[in-house]
Amino acid sequence: MSKRDALIAKYAEDLRTKCKVEPDMALLTKVTIGCGPAIYNADSETVAASQPSELETVKKNFLMKKLGLPDTPALMDAINAVIDIYGKSERNKHRAVVYYLLVKHFGKEAVYG
Repeated sequence: MSKRDALIAKYAEDLRTKCKVEPDMALLTKVTIGCGPAIYNADSETVAASQPSELETVKKNFLMKKLGLPDTPALMDAINAVIDIYGKSERNKHRAVVYYLLVKHFGKEAVYG
């Protein structure tokens, strides 16, 4: 099992246990690959949900650039909703899981088609 495959399995487990969502493994794999080398770096593999600057980066670089969504208050609402689903008390919110939940929230699976 490659390191990426092991991480994907870990993210799927997070989705099942912490988020109570049965993951679409093909989509989760594509989202994880889309994160690039960030998933292998201890600092960038997680989203610091308590830092407004980090949430702004998720909004600009992922929702607006990658998913092509317009800048509206709904973007930050969606990020906060995903953080709530993951669990505010959950210390390690993996970037690939947060991105996966945002893709599902906005119905943007076609971006990874």
